[in-house]
Amino acid sequence: QVQLMESGGGLVQPGGSLRLSCSGPTHIFRSYTMAWYRQAPGKERELVASITSGGLIEYANSEEGRFTISRDNAKRTMYLQMTSLKPEDTAVYYCNAKFLFPSAVDEYWGEGTQVTVSS
Repeated sequence: QVQLMESGGGLVQPGGSLRLSCSGPTHIFRSYTMAWYRQAPGKERELVASITSGGLIEYANSEEGRFTISRDNAKRTMYLQMTSLKPEDTAVYYCNAKFLFPSAVDEYWGEGTQVTVSS
């Protein structure tokens, strides 16, 4: 059973910053594309950003510029640096790992970490 463990969530004031971390097994960080998703109350889970094992990055929506995704494969950790946080960034943030085989997808999720942006 693959375990992905998020940390770093919490309560922050608007305009503040947080850094989320996701740790996992070595073989995941060696080969899998990692991503951060978030789910706000009453909304569907949405992609925030992804990063391949080789470091190619994609951001969804308009978070690029405020959010920075990175990974340290040697430390088996992925990060999401979030700045200029807004109340609408309030959500549970999930770590995701995915590998595309020729005829199958291997995918894992963390349990999530709550981020609340409020004054």
